[in-house]
Formats: sequence, structure tokens, C-alpha cells
Amino acid sequence: MFSKEMADASNFVEGVDTSFMVIFGIISFFLIGITATMIYFVFRYRKSRHPKAVQIHGNNTLEIIWTLIPTLLVLVMFYYGWMGYKPMKEVPDDAFTIKSVGRMWNWQFQYENGKKTDTLYVPIDRAVKLDLVALDVLHSLYIPAFRLKQDIVPGKEQFMWFVAGREGNFDLFCTEYCGLSHSSMTTSVVVMTEEKFDKWYIDTTTVAPIISDKPGALGLRIVKKNGCLACHSLDGSKIVGPSWKGLYGTQETVVTDGVERQLTVDSAYVLNSIYNPNDDIVKGFKKGLMLSYKNELKEEDIKEIIEFMKTLK
Repeated sequence: MFSKEMADASNFVEGVDTSFMVIFGIISFFLIGITATMIYFVFRYRKSRHPKAVQIHGNNTLEIIWTLIPTLLVLVMFYYGWMGYKPMKEVPDDAFTIKSVGRMWNWQFQYENGKKTDTLYVPIDRAVKLDLVALDVLHSLYIPAFRLKQDIVPGKEQFMWFVAGREGNFDLFCTEYCGLSHSSMTTSVVVMTEEKFDKWYIDTTTVAPIISDKPGALGLRIVKKNGCLACHSLDGSKIVGPSWKGLYGTQETVVTDGVERQLTVDSAYVLNSIYNPNDDIVKGFKKGLMLSYKNELKEEDIKEIIEFMKTLK
């Protein structure tokens, strides 16, 4: 964690590492000192040497010392902690802004030119601000190499910023337990030179628009990109939501306003389930675990998803 090779990964590494080492050094000193003192007292004042207990009265000088010294040490720890934390809330005016969306259970990064990716691409030596959004439950965006972590609360505006100082790929994951597939919320930060980033950013063409000629290929890409497979399996296994294997065209028992009824899984049903997921809950599953994708998926996207579902026999 404290290797010199990674000291320039971001502009916050030095401050956070210094704060950590100061605090760790102080608590280590007292851990060793207090433990050694306790062991010494066990032998020095054991019963065989002092069979009769002697009352010891207070010592004002000693009490003042052990009050002032810990107070000063706490203030020292606070100072280094504050000096490491304060710059994290002072975002430069010219920072490059990226919207970072966390949902069960994936990350999506939305750029101002309309690009959306599941990997965070940033330029080196340039201030980057992440506007953090949680669509469903508590999440926490953590980039260990950058020494950055921020909890994300639904409905609350939050952000983080950094200046990446080293090219390469760095781990990014959720460090707030957010449900069954919490461990799936892993991705990377890719730091590129300004020239490479500008070339990538300006290219607004769809990446691999045709994955293959196989029916449903584009639909599979869409569901992977939007994290649908974290809740819906393709092999018949039960996760958070119903499996998609053999689902299209079948009859499902759903609960609508507390009343059970039979519905056919057709195009209209799939569209409504994506846009209004709490209208008809498949029997055996819980309400409120899926949010609406009305602002995330167009009807053209849903048509591709339906074509993909038709292939899952």
C-alpha cells in the first residue's frame, strides 16, 4: 500500500498515507508501551513480593501529564487527518466532470458528450470530478490506489475528485455491502495520456455496434451494459429476479395490487416490467428490488432485449 512506485497515483496519496502513518505510529507506540508497562507491573507488584496491598493516593502532576499528552496527540492526529481530508472537498473550477452511477450491481460512467461506459476512463494530470449517484441502495465508490472512498446515498448529492498522476489500470469497486451480488461491482479506472484520452473521448461512434450476426447479440450487449444479469440468470437459477431462460412466451403468476393473476410474458409485459417493475410482481419474488429503467433504456433497446430473450430456450 505504501510503495514509492504508487505514491504518484493521485494527488491525494501523500496526504492520506502521511496521516495514516502518523496515526498508526502513535497507536503502535502506546500499544507497545502500555503492554510492556502492564507486563512489568505484573512481575514488579505480584502477590509474592507484596502480600499486603498498599493504598496509593492521587498524584496531581501525573494526572495533568496523562491528560495533556493524550490531548496533544489527538490534536496532532486530527491535524494530519484534516490536512489530508480538506483538499478532497475543494474541487477546481476547471475539473472535468463525469457522472458516476451505482446500481445493484454495476457501475456506469456517463460523459458530457453522451458516452456511457462501465469502465472509468480519465486523462492523466487533469482534475476529474465524479458526480456520484446511487439509483437504489447505499453504495460506496472506492479506488484504493488513489486513496479515495465515498459512500453514495440515494437522493443525496455527493462527489469526489482527483488528479491521476500515473498511466495504467487501477481497481475500482463498491465497498458498501449492497446486497446479494455486491462482489460483482468491480471495474477499473483507466488513466491515459491527454492525447489518447481526447482521441477516445471525441470518438462518439458506438463501440462494436455489431457483435455478431447471431440473433439477440445486441440485446445481450445491452443487458450486460446495464447490469441486468446481476439479478436475472440465463441458466434457470433463481437470483433476485426471475430467470430469463425459457421465460418469453410463458404464463407467469404475478401479484398485482395484492391480487394474483396470470399474465403472458410478451413484448408488452417485458416493456412494462422494465419501465414499471413494481406493477406486477412474479409470485415468489419481492417488490421494490428493481427500479424503473425508463430514463436508462429506450423502446428500441427493449426490443433488442426481447429478441435476446427469445433465444433463451
